[in-house]
Amino acid sequence: MAKGLVSVGALAGTLLLAGQLQAQGGPTTIQFSFANPGARSLGLGGAFAAIADDATAAFANPAGLTQLTRPEVSIEGRYWNYVTPFTVGGRVSGEPTGIGLDGPIRLGESEFGTSSLSFLSFVYPGRNWVLSLSRHQSARFETFTQTQGLFTDDHEDTRQPRCLQGTDVCRYSDFRRWTDVDISTTTASFAYRLSDAFSIGLGLSYYQGSIRLDQDVYLPVDETLPEGFFGPNAYLSDARLGSADFGFEEGDWGVNLGVLWFPNRKWSVGGFFRQAGELSGSGVEASGPALDPPFPEGTVGAADSGIPFKIPNVYGLGLAYRSTNGSWTSSFEWDRVLYSQILESLGTSDLIGAADVRLDDVNELRLGVEYAFRRWTPLMAIRGGVWSNPDHAIRFIKDDPLGRALLPEGEDDLHLAVGFGIAFKSLQMDLAVDLSDSVDTAALSLIYQF
Repeated sequence: MAKGLVSVGALAGTLLLAGQLQAQGGPTTIQFSFANPGARSLGLGGAFAAIADDATAAFANPAGLTQLTRPEVSIEGRYWNYVTPFTVGGRVSGEPTGIGLDGPIRLGESEFGTSSLSFLSFVYPGRNWVLSLSRHQSARFETFTQTQGLFTDDHEDTRQPRCLQGTDVCRYSDFRRWTDVDISTTTASFAYRLSDAFSIGLGLSYYQGSIRLDQDVYLPVDETLPEGFFGPNAYLSDARLGSADFGFEEGDWGVNLGVLWFPNRKWSVGGFFRQAGELSGSGVEASGPALDPPFPEGTVGAADSGIPFKIPNVYGLGLAYRSTNGSWTSSFEWDRVLYSQILESLGTSDLIGAADVRLDDVNELRLGVEYAFRRWTPLMAIRGGVWSNPDHAIRFIKDDPLGRALLPEGEDDLHLAVGFGIAFKSLQMDLAVDLSDSVDTAALSLIYQF
Protein backbone atom coordinates (compact mmCIF):
# COMPACT_ATOMS: atom_id res chain seq x y z
CA MET A 1 0.00 0.00 0.00
CA ALA A 2 1.07 3.51 -0.60
CA LYS A 3 1.96 6.16 1.81
CA GLY A 4 -1.25 8.08 2.12
CA LEU A 5 -3.13 10.75 3.97
CA VAL A 6 -6.44 9.70 5.54
CA SER A 7 -8.45 12.40 7.29
CA VAL A 8 -10.40 10.51 9.93
CA GLY A 9 -12.60 13.38 11.06
CA ALA A 10 -15.40 11.02 11.99
CA LEU A 11 -13.24 9.63 14.81
CA ALA A 12 -13.49 12.88 16.72
CA GLY A 13 -17.23 12.37 16.38
CA THR A 14 -19.94 14.45 17.92
CA LEU A 15 -19.65 15.08 21.64
CA LEU A 16 -23.06 14.78 23.31
CA LEU A 17 -23.73 15.22 27.00
CA ALA A 18 -27.39 15.05 28.06
CA GLY A 19 -28.35 16.91 24.91
CA GLN A 20 -26.78 20.15 26.17
CA LEU A 21 -23.27 19.87 24.73
CA GLN A 22 -22.58 19.32 21.07
CA ALA A 23 -19.14 19.98 19.62
CA GLN A 24 -18.47 19.22 15.99
CA GLY A 25 -15.38 17.14 15.22
CA GLY A 26 -13.04 18.03 12.39
CA PRO A 27 -10.20 16.36 10.55
CA THR A 28 -8.07 14.30 12.84
CA THR A 29 -5.50 12.89 10.44
CA ILE A 30 -3.59 9.67 10.06
CA GLN A 31 -0.71 9.16 7.65
CA PHE A 32 -0.47 5.54 6.61
CA SER A 33 2.89 4.31 5.33
CA PHE A 34 2.26 0.84 3.97
CA ALA A 35 4.62 1.20 0.99
CA ASN A 36 6.67 -1.81 -0.07
CA PRO A 37 9.80 -2.05 2.08
CA GLY A 38 13.27 -1.87 0.55
CA ALA A 39 15.23 0.96 -0.99
CA ARG A 40 15.30 -0.78 -4.38
CA SER A 41 11.51 -0.90 -4.51
CA LEU A 42 11.31 2.72 -3.33
CA GLY A 43 13.65 3.84 -6.11
CA LEU A 44 11.40 2.10 -8.66
CA GLY A 45 8.33 4.02 -7.47
CA GLY A 46 7.05 0.91 -5.69
CA ALA A 47 6.51 -0.99 -8.97
CA PHE A 48 7.92 -4.21 -7.56
CA ALA A 49 5.22 -6.93 -7.67
CA ALA A 50 6.45 -8.30 -11.03
CA ILE A 51 10.15 -8.09 -10.01
CA ALA A 52 10.10 -9.21 -6.34
CA ASP A 53 13.61 -10.68 -6.45
CA ASP A 54 14.87 -9.90 -2.95
CA ALA A 55 13.79 -10.45 0.66
CA THR A 56 11.22 -7.61 0.58
CA ALA A 57 9.12 -9.83 -1.70
CA ALA A 58 7.73 -11.27 1.53
CA PHE A 59 5.56 -8.13 1.63
CA ALA A 60 5.42 -6.98 -2.03
CA ASN A 61 4.73 -10.41 -3.56
CA PRO A 62 5.69 -13.53 -1.59
CA ALA A 63 5.82 -15.67 -4.76
CA GLY A 64 8.98 -13.81 -5.77
CA LEU A 65 10.91 -15.38 -2.88
CA THR A 66 11.51 -18.45 -5.08
CA GLN A 67 14.06 -16.40 -7.05
CA LEU A 68 16.39 -16.43 -4.03
CA THR A 69 18.90 -19.29 -4.09
CA ARG A 70 20.99 -18.50 -1.00
CA PRO A 71 20.05 -17.72 2.61
CA GLU A 72 20.07 -14.01 3.27
CA VAL A 73 19.42 -11.37 5.89
CA SER A 74 17.93 -8.00 4.97
CA ILE A 75 17.72 -4.81 7.01
CA GLU A 76 16.37 -1.36 6.15
CA GLY A 77 16.30 2.04 7.83
CA ARG A 78 13.77 4.57 6.60
CA TYR A 79 13.04 8.25 7.22
CA TRP A 80 9.66 9.92 6.67
CA ASN A 81 8.73 13.58 6.68
CA TYR A 82 4.96 14.16 6.69
CA VAL A 83 3.14 17.40 5.85
CA THR A 84 -0.46 17.16 7.06
CA PRO A 85 -3.00 19.82 5.98
CA PHE A 86 -5.82 20.86 8.32
CA THR A 87 -8.41 23.62 8.72
CA VAL A 88 -7.10 26.36 11.01
CA GLY A 89 -10.23 28.54 11.11
CA GLY A 90 -12.23 31.16 9.21
CA ARG A 91 -15.78 31.96 8.13
CA VAL A 92 -17.95 28.87 7.59
CA SER A 93 -21.12 30.66 6.41
CA GLY A 94 -22.04 34.31 5.82
CA GLU A 95 -19.81 37.24 4.96
CA PRO A 96 -16.59 37.61 7.00
CA THR A 97 -16.28 40.82 9.00
CA GLY A 98 -12.55 40.97 8.40
CA ILE A 99 -11.97 41.49 12.11
CA GLY A 100 -9.35 39.31 13.78
CA LEU A 101 -9.82 35.66 12.88
CA ASP A 102 -13.12 36.24 11.06
CA GLY A 103 -11.96 35.95 7.47
CA PRO A 104 -11.87 33.32 4.69
CA ILE A 105 -11.18 29.71 5.60
CA ARG A 106 -7.54 29.32 6.55
CA LEU A 107 -5.61 26.11 6.00
CA GLY A 108 -2.48 25.11 7.85
CA GLU A 109 0.08 22.31 7.79
CA SER A 110 1.41 20.13 10.56
CA GLU A 111 4.89 18.72 9.88
CA PHE A 112 6.35 15.60 11.48
CA GLY A 113 9.58 13.71 10.79
CA THR A 114 10.57 10.29 12.07
CA SER A 115 12.96 7.42 11.35
CA SER A 116 13.00 3.77 12.30
CA LEU A 117 14.32 0.31 11.53
CA SER A 118 11.56 -0.24 9.00
CA PHE A 119 12.28 -3.77 7.74
CA LEU A 120 14.15 -6.84 8.97
CA SER A 121 14.02 -10.31 7.44
CA PHE A 122 15.61 -13.73 7.19
CA VAL A 123 15.17 -15.92 4.10
CA TYR A 124 16.01 -19.62 3.81
CA PRO A 125 15.61 -21.30 0.40
CA GLY A 126 15.15 -25.00 -0.29
CA ARG A 127 15.09 -26.88 -3.59
CA ASN A 128 11.72 -25.59 -4.87
CA TRP A 129 10.56 -23.72 -1.79
CA VAL A 130 11.53 -20.75 0.35
CA LEU A 131 10.76 -19.78 3.93
CA SER A 132 10.94 -16.21 5.25
CA LEU A 133 10.40 -14.41 8.54
CA SER A 134 10.16 -10.63 8.46
CA ARG A 135 9.12 -7.57 10.43
CA HIS A 136 7.88 -4.38 8.76
CA GLN A 137 7.16 -0.95 10.28
CA SER A 138 3.81 -0.26 8.64
CA ALA A 139 3.12 3.19 10.12
CA ARG A 140 4.74 5.68 12.48
CA PHE A 141 3.12 9.08 12.72
CA GLU A 142 2.34 11.89 15.17
CA THR A 143 0.61 15.22 14.77
CA PHE A 144 -0.79 18.09 16.82
CA THR A 145 -3.26 20.62 15.39
CA GLN A 146 -5.28 23.60 16.65
CA THR A 147 -8.48 24.84 15.02
CA GLN A 148 -9.88 28.14 16.27
CA GLY A 149 -11.97 31.04 15.06
CA LEU A 150 -14.65 29.26 13.04
CA PHE A 151 -17.50 31.75 12.49
CA THR A 152 -21.06 31.49 11.16
CA ASP A 153 -24.21 33.60 10.72
CA ASP A 154 -26.46 30.62 11.54
CA HIS A 155 -28.07 31.35 14.92
CA GLU A 156 -30.04 28.08 14.71
CA ASP A 157 -26.95 25.89 14.62
CA THR A 158 -26.77 24.49 18.16
CA ARG A 159 -23.10 23.54 17.73
CA GLN A 160 -22.06 27.19 18.10
CA PRO A 161 -22.18 28.09 21.82
CA ARG A 162 -21.89 31.85 21.54
CA CYS A 163 -23.05 34.76 19.31
CA LEU A 164 -21.90 38.37 19.53
CA GLN A 165 -24.76 40.35 21.04
CA GLY A 166 -26.63 42.56 18.59
CA THR A 167 -25.03 40.96 15.50
CA ASP A 168 -25.46 37.89 13.31
CA VAL A 169 -21.90 36.73 14.06
CA CYS A 170 -21.55 33.46 15.97
CA ARG A 171 -18.43 31.50 16.85
CA TYR A 172 -18.02 27.73 17.16
CA SER A 173 -15.97 26.08 19.87
CA ASP A 174 -12.21 25.84 19.39
CA PHE A 175 -10.32 22.57 19.68
CA ARG A 176 -6.97 20.84 19.83
CA ARG A 177 -6.15 17.42 18.42
CA TRP A 178 -3.39 14.86 18.98
CA THR A 179 -2.73 11.79 16.82
CA ASP A 180 -0.20 9.05 17.54
CA VAL A 181 0.09 5.98 15.28
CA ASP A 182 2.55 3.11 15.59
CA ILE A 183 1.83 -0.13 13.67
CA SER A 184 4.17 -2.98 12.79
CA THR A 185 3.67 -6.27 10.95
CA THR A 186 5.38 -9.59 11.64
CA THR A 187 5.08 -12.05 8.73
CA ALA A 188 5.96 -15.69 8.12
CA SER A 189 6.04 -16.41 4.39
CA PHE A 190 6.24 -19.56 2.27
CA ALA A 191 6.82 -19.67 -1.49
CA TYR A 192 6.79 -22.67 -3.83
CA ARG A 193 8.01 -23.00 -7.42
CA LEU A 194 5.44 -25.04 -9.36
CA SER A 195 7.56 -24.88 -12.52
CA ASP A 196 10.48 -22.92 -13.92
CA ALA A 197 7.98 -20.28 -15.05
CA PHE A 198 5.38 -20.13 -12.26
CA SER A 199 5.53 -19.64 -8.48
CA ILE A 200 3.02 -19.04 -5.71
CA GLY A 201 3.48 -17.50 -2.26
CA LEU A 202 1.62 -17.20 1.02
CA GLY A 203 2.29 -14.96 4.00
CA LEU A 204 0.66 -14.99 7.41
CA SER A 205 0.97 -11.61 9.14
CA TYR A 206 0.25 -10.32 12.61
CA TYR A 207 -0.60 -6.60 12.82
CA GLN A 208 0.07 -4.96 16.17
CA GLY A 209 0.55 -1.48 17.54
CA SER A 210 -1.59 1.43 18.63
CA ILE A 211 -3.60 4.34 17.29
CA ARG A 212 -4.44 7.25 19.62
CA LEU A 213 -6.84 10.04 18.60
CA ASP A 214 -7.56 12.66 21.25
CA GLN A 215 -9.49 15.93 21.09
CA ASP A 216 -10.11 18.73 23.61
CA VAL A 217 -12.88 21.27 22.94
CA TYR A 218 -12.78 24.80 24.42
CA LEU A 219 -15.49 27.41 24.88
CA PRO A 220 -14.84 30.82 23.29
CA VAL A 221 -15.50 32.90 26.41
CA ASP A 222 -14.03 36.31 27.26
CA GLU A 223 -11.44 34.88 29.63
CA THR A 224 -10.00 32.66 26.87
CA LEU A 225 -10.05 35.28 24.10
CA PRO A 226 -7.56 37.95 25.24
CA GLU A 227 -8.09 40.00 22.08
CA GLY A 228 -11.88 39.86 22.23
CA PHE A 229 -14.58 37.83 20.46
CA PHE A 230 -12.61 37.76 17.20
CA GLY A 231 -9.24 36.95 18.78
CA PRO A 232 -7.26 33.72 19.22
CA ASN A 233 -8.00 31.28 22.01
CA ALA A 234 -5.68 31.04 25.02
CA TYR A 235 -6.89 27.45 25.65
CA LEU A 236 -7.21 27.90 29.42
CA SER A 237 -7.90 24.66 31.27
CA ASP A 238 -10.99 26.08 33.01
CA ALA A 239 -12.61 26.74 29.61
CA ARG A 240 -12.30 23.16 28.38
CA LEU A 241 -15.77 22.08 27.33
CA GLY A 242 -15.03 18.39 26.98
CA SER A 243 -12.77 15.72 25.54
CA ALA A 244 -13.06 12.82 23.11
CA ASP A 245 -10.41 10.10 23.35
CA PHE A 246 -10.10 7.04 21.10
CA GLY A 247 -7.54 4.24 21.36
CA PHE A 248 -7.00 1.16 19.18
CA GLU A 249 -4.50 -1.41 20.40
CA GLU A 250 -5.68 -5.02 20.02
CA GLY A 251 -3.84 -6.73 17.14
CA ASP A 252 -5.12 -9.02 14.40
CA TRP A 253 -3.99 -11.48 11.73
CA GLY A 254 -3.79 -10.91 7.99
CA VAL A 255 -2.94 -12.92 4.87
CA ASN A 256 -0.72 -12.08 1.89
CA LEU A 257 -1.07 -14.09 -1.34
CA GLY A 258 1.11 -13.77 -4.44
CA VAL A 259 1.76 -15.27 -7.87
CA LEU A 260 4.69 -14.75 -10.26
CA TRP A 261 4.76 -15.93 -13.88
CA PHE A 262 7.60 -15.77 -16.43
CA PRO A 263 6.08 -16.28 -19.92
CA ASN A 264 9.63 -15.94 -21.32
CA ARG A 265 13.07 -14.69 -20.28
CA LYS A 266 12.23 -11.03 -20.87
CA TRP A 267 8.76 -10.66 -19.35
CA SER A 268 7.29 -11.36 -15.93
CA VAL A 269 3.81 -10.90 -14.48
CA GLY A 270 3.12 -10.61 -10.76
CA GLY A 271 -0.03 -10.29 -8.72
CA PHE A 272 -0.87 -10.11 -5.04
CA PHE A 273 -3.70 -9.79 -2.56
CA ARG A 274 -2.99 -8.40 0.90
CA GLN A 275 -5.72 -8.90 3.50
CA ALA A 276 -4.75 -6.59 6.35
CA GLY A 277 -5.72 -6.92 9.99
CA GLU A 278 -8.26 -5.06 12.07
CA LEU A 279 -7.34 -3.25 15.28
CA SER A 280 -9.91 -3.00 18.04
CA GLY A 281 -10.30 -0.17 20.52
CA SER A 282 -12.56 2.02 22.60
CA GLY A 283 -13.74 5.61 22.78
CA VAL A 284 -15.01 7.88 25.52
CA GLU A 285 -16.45 11.41 25.54
CA ALA A 286 -16.37 13.29 28.84
CA SER A 287 -17.16 16.78 30.16
CA GLY A 288 -14.59 19.40 31.09
CA PRO A 289 -14.56 22.13 33.77
CA ALA A 290 -16.65 24.47 31.61
CA LEU A 291 -19.67 22.19 32.16
CA ASP A 292 -19.54 22.37 35.96
CA PRO A 293 -22.34 23.13 36.69
CA PRO A 294 -24.44 21.34 35.57
CA PHE A 295 -21.98 18.48 34.90
CA PRO A 296 -19.00 17.70 37.11
CA GLU A 297 -15.69 17.49 35.28
CA GLY A 298 -15.08 14.02 33.84
CA THR A 299 -18.75 13.11 33.49
CA VAL A 300 -18.93 10.47 30.76
CA GLY A 301 -21.45 11.42 28.11
CA ALA A 302 -20.86 8.44 25.85
CA ALA A 303 -18.52 5.47 25.68
CA ASP A 304 -18.05 2.44 23.47
CA SER A 305 -15.68 -0.52 23.37
CA GLY A 306 -14.78 -3.04 20.72
CA ILE A 307 -14.69 -0.36 18.00
CA PRO A 308 -13.05 -1.88 14.90
CA PHE A 309 -10.44 -0.05 12.82
CA LYS A 310 -9.91 -1.95 9.57
CA ILE A 311 -6.55 -1.48 7.89
CA PRO A 312 -7.39 -1.42 4.17
CA ASN A 313 -6.92 -4.47 1.98
CA VAL A 314 -4.85 -4.05 -1.19
CA TYR A 315 -4.60 -6.06 -4.38
CA GLY A 316 -2.49 -5.39 -7.45
CA LEU A 317 -1.05 -6.57 -10.73
CA GLY A 318 2.39 -5.84 -12.17
CA LEU A 319 4.26 -6.31 -15.45
CA ALA A 320 8.06 -6.18 -15.86
CA TYR A 321 10.42 -6.28 -18.84
CA ARG A 322 14.14 -7.07 -18.85
CA SER A 323 16.45 -6.43 -21.78
CA THR A 324 18.33 -9.29 -23.41
CA ASN A 325 21.58 -8.51 -21.62
CA GLY A 326 19.81 -7.75 -18.34
CA SER A 327 20.98 -4.16 -18.14
CA TRP A 328 17.55 -2.53 -18.48
CA THR A 329 14.55 -3.37 -16.33
CA SER A 330 11.23 -1.55 -16.50
CA SER A 331 8.20 -2.27 -14.38
CA PHE A 332 4.57 -1.17 -14.25
CA GLU A 333 2.12 -1.84 -11.43
CA TRP A 334 -1.55 -1.16 -10.71
CA ASP A 335 -2.70 -1.25 -7.08
CA ARG A 336 -6.26 -1.06 -5.78
CA VAL A 337 -6.44 0.23 -2.20
CA LEU A 338 -9.76 -0.34 -0.41
CA TYR A 339 -9.76 2.77 1.82
CA SER A 340 -13.56 2.62 2.17
CA GLN A 341 -13.11 -0.28 4.60
CA ILE A 342 -11.91 2.21 7.22
CA LEU A 343 -15.29 3.97 7.37
CA GLU A 344 -17.23 0.73 7.01
CA SER A 345 -15.57 -0.61 10.15
CA LEU A 346 -15.77 2.62 12.18
CA GLY A 347 -19.41 3.11 11.23
CA THR A 348 -20.38 0.17 13.41
CA SER A 349 -19.83 2.34 16.51
CA ASP A 350 -22.55 4.64 17.86
CA LEU A 351 -19.86 7.19 18.76
CA ILE A 352 -18.69 7.69 15.19
CA GLY A 353 -21.04 9.20 12.63
CA ALA A 354 -19.78 7.72 9.36
CA ALA A 355 -23.03 8.27 7.42
CA ASP A 356 -22.23 11.92 6.66
CA VAL A 357 -18.75 11.36 5.27
CA ARG A 358 -17.21 9.46 2.38
CA LEU A 359 -13.89 7.78 1.70
CA ASP A 360 -13.23 6.36 -1.76
CA ASP A 361 -11.16 3.41 -2.86
CA VAL A 362 -8.34 4.42 -5.21
CA ASN A 363 -6.23 3.10 -8.07
CA GLU A 364 -2.51 3.73 -7.77
CA LEU A 365 -0.40 3.56 -10.93
CA ARG A 366 3.36 2.98 -10.62
CA LEU A 367 6.18 3.01 -13.14
CA GLY A 368 9.85 2.28 -12.51
CA VAL A 369 13.05 1.92 -14.59
CA GLU A 370 16.44 0.50 -13.62
CA TYR A 371 19.73 0.44 -15.47
CA ALA A 372 22.50 -1.87 -14.20
CA PHE A 373 26.15 -1.38 -15.17
CA ARG A 374 26.75 -5.10 -15.51
CA ARG A 375 30.33 -4.82 -16.76
CA TRP A 376 31.39 -2.97 -13.64
CA THR A 377 32.81 -4.67 -10.58
CA PRO A 378 31.14 -4.31 -8.20
CA LEU A 379 27.86 -4.11 -10.12
CA MET A 380 26.08 -0.77 -9.83
CA ALA A 381 22.55 0.33 -10.76
CA ILE A 382 20.58 3.55 -11.01
CA ARG A 383 16.78 3.75 -10.72
CA GLY A 384 13.90 6.12 -11.19
CA GLY A 385 10.18 5.91 -10.60
CA VAL A 386 6.93 7.81 -10.59
CA TRP A 387 3.55 6.95 -9.12
CA SER A 388 0.19 8.57 -8.54
CA ASN A 389 -1.43 8.78 -5.12
CA PRO A 390 -5.08 9.80 -5.74
CA ASP A 391 -7.06 11.84 -3.24
CA HIS A 392 -8.38 9.61 -0.47
CA ALA A 393 -9.17 12.08 2.30
CA ILE A 394 -12.40 11.59 4.21
CA ARG A 395 -14.77 14.33 3.06
CA PHE A 396 -18.13 15.58 4.27
CA ILE A 397 -20.92 14.89 1.76
CA LYS A 398 -23.99 16.41 3.45
CA ASP A 399 -25.12 20.02 3.02
CA ASP A 400 -23.50 21.30 6.20
CA PRO A 401 -21.12 24.29 5.91
CA LEU A 402 -19.20 23.40 9.07
CA GLY A 403 -18.69 19.78 8.03
CA ARG A 404 -17.56 20.79 4.56
CA ALA A 405 -15.13 23.34 5.98
CA LEU A 406 -13.54 20.83 8.34
CA LEU A 407 -13.57 17.87 5.94
CA PRO A 408 -12.97 19.24 2.43
CA GLU A 409 -11.84 17.23 -0.56
CA GLY A 410 -8.13 16.55 -0.74
CA GLU A 411 -5.76 16.63 -3.69
CA ASP A 412 -4.05 14.03 -5.83
CA ASP A 413 -0.37 13.59 -5.06
CA LEU A 414 2.37 12.74 -7.57
CA HIS A 415 5.49 10.98 -6.25
CA LEU A 416 8.92 11.06 -7.90
CA ALA A 417 11.63 8.61 -6.84
CA VAL A 418 15.32 8.02 -7.57
CA GLY A 419 17.64 5.33 -6.30
CA PHE A 420 21.11 3.82 -6.45
CA GLY A 421 22.40 0.32 -5.75
CA ILE A 422 25.74 -1.44 -5.48
CA ALA A 423 26.21 -5.21 -5.26
CA PHE A 424 29.29 -7.15 -4.14
CA LYS A 425 29.63 -10.91 -4.03
CA SER A 426 27.64 -11.35 -0.82
CA LEU A 427 26.53 -7.84 0.09
CA GLN A 428 24.08 -5.49 -1.62
CA MET A 429 23.39 -1.89 -0.59
CA ASP A 430 20.56 0.28 -1.92
CA LEU A 431 19.68 3.92 -1.34
CA ALA A 432 16.55 5.77 -2.52
CA VAL A 433 14.41 8.85 -1.96
CA ASP A 434 10.73 9.41 -2.79
CA LEU A 435 9.46 13.00 -2.89
CA SER A 436 5.94 14.47 -3.00
CA ASP A 437 3.94 17.39 -1.59
CA SER A 438 2.63 15.35 1.36
CA VAL A 439 5.36 12.83 2.22
CA ASP A 440 9.11 12.69 1.64
CA THR A 441 10.83 9.34 2.21
CA ALA A 442 14.45 8.20 2.26
CA ALA A 443 15.61 4.60 2.67
CA LEU A 444 18.87 2.69 3.08
CA SER A 445 18.80 -1.10 2.92
CA LEU A 446 21.42 -3.84 3.18
CA ILE A 447 21.19 -7.47 2.03
CA TYR A 448 23.75 -10.06 3.07
CA GLN A 449 23.79 -13.48 1.45
CA PHE A 450 25.41 -16.47 3.14
